[in-house]
Amino acid sequence: MPGCAVSATRRTIKGVVNNFLTSAEKLQVAVEAADKKHAEEIVALNMEEVSLLADYFVIMHGNSERQVQAIVEGIIEAEEAAGVTVQSVEGKKDSRWMLIDLGDVVVHVFTKEERAFYNLEKLWSDAPLVDVHQWITA
Repeated sequence: MPGCAVSATRRTIKGVVNNFLTSAEKLQVAVEAADKKHAEEIVALNMEEVSLLADYFVIMHGNSERQVQAIVEGIIEAEEAAGVTVQSVEGKKDSRWMLIDLGDVVVHVFTKEERAFYNLEKLWSDAPLVDVHQWITA
Protein backbone atom coordinates (compact mmCIF):
# COMPACT_ATOMS: atom_id res chain seq x y z
CA MET A 1 0.00 0.00 0.00
CA PRO A 2 2.50 2.66 -1.05
CA GLY A 3 1.64 6.32 -0.99
CA CYS A 4 -0.46 6.24 2.16
CA ALA A 5 -3.28 4.31 0.53
CA VAL A 6 -4.95 3.65 3.86
CA SER A 7 -8.64 4.33 3.73
CA ALA A 8 -10.61 5.10 6.85
CA THR A 9 -13.47 2.78 7.66
CA ARG A 10 -16.81 4.38 8.39
CA ARG A 11 -18.81 3.23 11.39
CA THR A 12 -22.20 4.56 12.37
CA ILE A 13 -23.10 4.53 16.05
CA LYS A 14 -26.46 6.03 17.04
CA GLY A 15 -26.56 8.14 13.89
CA VAL A 16 -23.03 9.54 14.30
CA VAL A 17 -20.53 8.69 11.58
CA ASN A 18 -16.95 8.20 12.78
CA ASN A 19 -13.90 7.60 10.63
CA PHE A 20 -11.38 5.37 12.32
CA LEU A 21 -8.23 3.49 11.48
CA THR A 22 -7.13 0.17 12.87
CA SER A 23 -3.89 0.12 14.80
CA ALA A 24 -2.17 -1.48 11.78
CA GLU A 25 -3.39 1.37 9.55
CA LYS A 26 -2.17 3.97 12.07
CA LEU A 27 1.17 2.18 12.03
CA GLN A 28 1.32 2.42 8.24
CA VAL A 29 0.47 6.14 8.26
CA ALA A 30 3.17 6.81 10.87
CA VAL A 31 5.84 4.84 9.01
CA GLU A 32 5.07 6.46 5.66
CA ALA A 33 5.04 9.96 7.18
CA ALA A 34 8.32 9.32 9.01
CA ASP A 35 9.90 8.04 5.82
CA LYS A 36 8.87 11.21 3.98
CA LYS A 37 10.76 13.21 6.62
CA HIS A 38 13.82 10.96 6.16
CA ALA A 39 13.61 9.17 9.51
CA GLU A 40 16.27 6.51 9.79
CA GLU A 41 16.13 2.84 10.79
CA ILE A 42 12.37 2.72 11.27
CA VAL A 43 11.45 -0.32 13.36
CA ALA A 44 7.99 -1.44 14.43
CA LEU A 45 7.37 -3.87 17.27
CA ASN A 46 4.15 -5.84 17.70
CA MET A 47 3.37 -5.30 21.38
CA GLU A 48 0.02 -7.10 21.49
CA GLU A 49 1.32 -10.19 23.30
CA VAL A 50 4.04 -8.38 25.27
CA SER A 51 2.49 -5.28 26.81
CA LEU A 52 -0.85 -3.70 27.55
CA LEU A 53 0.53 -0.25 26.66
CA ALA A 54 -0.13 -0.42 22.92
CA ASP A 55 -0.54 -2.73 19.94
CA TYR A 56 2.58 -1.32 18.27
CA PHE A 57 5.70 0.63 19.17
CA VAL A 58 7.42 2.45 16.34
CA ILE A 59 11.06 3.43 16.88
CA MET A 60 13.18 5.63 14.62
CA HIS A 61 15.76 8.37 14.73
CA GLY A 62 16.69 11.63 13.08
CA ASN A 63 20.15 13.10 12.72
CA SER A 64 19.45 16.25 14.76
CA GLU A 65 16.96 17.67 17.23
CA ARG A 66 15.54 19.76 14.38
CA GLN A 67 14.96 16.65 12.27
CA VAL A 68 13.36 14.86 15.24
CA GLN A 69 10.89 17.76 15.48
CA ALA A 70 10.21 17.67 11.72
CA ILE A 71 9.55 13.92 11.83
CA VAL A 72 7.15 14.33 14.76
CA GLU A 73 5.29 17.17 13.05
CA GLY A 74 5.03 15.14 9.83
CA ILE A 75 3.60 12.13 11.64
CA ILE A 76 1.09 14.24 13.55
CA GLU A 77 -0.08 15.98 10.37
CA ALA A 78 -0.48 12.68 8.50
CA GLU A 79 -2.35 10.98 11.35
CA GLU A 80 -4.70 13.92 11.82
CA ALA A 81 -5.32 14.07 8.05
CA ALA A 82 -6.29 10.38 8.24
CA GLY A 83 -8.77 11.18 11.02
CA VAL A 84 -6.68 9.94 13.94
CA THR A 85 -6.81 11.80 17.24
CA VAL A 86 -3.32 12.28 18.65
CA GLN A 87 -3.66 11.50 22.36
CA SER A 88 -0.50 13.32 23.46
CA VAL A 89 3.00 14.33 22.46
CA GLU A 90 5.81 14.09 24.99
CA GLY A 91 9.07 15.99 24.69
CA LYS A 92 9.89 19.60 23.98
CA LYS A 93 10.64 21.17 20.63
CA ASP A 94 14.39 20.78 21.17
CA SER A 95 14.19 17.27 22.64
CA ARG A 96 16.38 14.36 21.68
CA TRP A 97 13.48 11.95 22.32
CA MET A 98 9.87 12.66 21.50
CA LEU A 99 6.91 10.34 21.87
CA ILE A 100 3.60 10.44 20.01
CA ASP A 101 0.72 8.59 21.67
CA LEU A 102 -1.86 7.51 19.11
CA GLY A 103 -3.70 5.30 21.60
CA ASP A 104 -2.90 1.82 20.34
CA VAL A 105 0.27 2.94 18.53
CA VAL A 106 3.14 4.69 20.31
CA VAL A 107 5.81 6.36 18.18
CA HIS A 108 9.29 7.05 19.60
CA VAL A 109 11.47 9.51 17.67
CA PHE A 110 15.04 9.87 18.92
CA THR A 111 18.30 11.43 17.93
CA LYS A 112 20.73 8.66 17.00
CA GLU A 113 22.66 9.02 20.27
CA GLU A 114 19.55 8.91 22.47
CA ARG A 115 18.25 5.88 20.61
CA ALA A 116 21.50 4.02 21.22
CA PHE A 117 21.47 5.02 24.89
CA TYR A 118 17.90 3.91 25.66
CA ASN A 119 17.97 0.93 23.25
CA LEU A 120 14.23 0.25 23.34
CA GLU A 121 14.61 -2.50 20.76
CA LYS A 122 16.66 -4.49 23.30
CA LEU A 123 14.34 -3.61 26.19
CA TRP A 124 11.36 -4.95 24.22
CA SER A 125 13.24 -7.74 22.45
CA ASP A 126 10.41 -10.20 23.23
CA ALA A 127 8.16 -8.27 20.85
CA PRO A 128 8.09 -9.54 17.27
CA LEU A 129 9.26 -7.17 14.55
CA VAL A 130 6.70 -5.94 12.04
CA ASP A 131 7.85 -5.79 8.42
CA VAL A 132 7.49 -2.13 7.44
CA HIS A 133 9.68 -2.22 4.33
CA GLN A 134 6.71 -2.02 1.95
CA TRP A 135 5.92 1.43 3.38
CA ILE A 136 9.48 2.79 3.11
CA THR A 137 10.59 4.26 -0.21
CA ALA A 138 14.32 4.64 0.40
